Amino acid sequence: MPGVWFDEMVVGQRFDHPIRRTVTETDNLLFTTLSHNPAQLHLDAEYMKDSDYGRILVNSCFTLSLMVGVSVGDTTLGTAVANLGWDEVRFPKPVFVGDTLHIVTEVIDLRESKSRPEAGIVTFLHQAYNQRGELVASCKRSGLQRKRPAA
Repeated sequence: MPGVWFDEMVVGQRFDHPIRRTVTETDNLLFTTLSHNPAQLHLDAEYMKDSDYGRILVNSCFTLSLMVGVSVGDTTLGTAVANLGWDEVRFPKPVFVGDTLHIVTEVIDLRESKSRPEAGIVTFLHQAYNQRGELVASCKRSGLQRKRPAA
């Protein structure tokens, strides 16, 4: 099933994504090593025992990718032309291995594309919450979105 066409979206529209995702140690290790990030806080459990958190932190770039990725099926699958940028990326609470994330997306701005009459620009606010309902990540994401094709 495709995502939503640009002309079907409205400012204030919310998507409470049904997919919940528990972050695993493999997720964190694989993402961190594939991105060549050598930070001990994501990879070294012994080192992190004596840190403020007492355990490994999940790579925030993984959290960002997961948050946006979970939203695709409900919002932009098959209707997106391009991701244009991320703004105001925030991580107010840490994510740990074993946390289960729930994602909510809201359409916060819509405007016509000046260069592509068959598309428009959508700005989403993505928010990720852990199993305790704490906001752990948020970002605004703009993308070029197709309009419904003429019949």
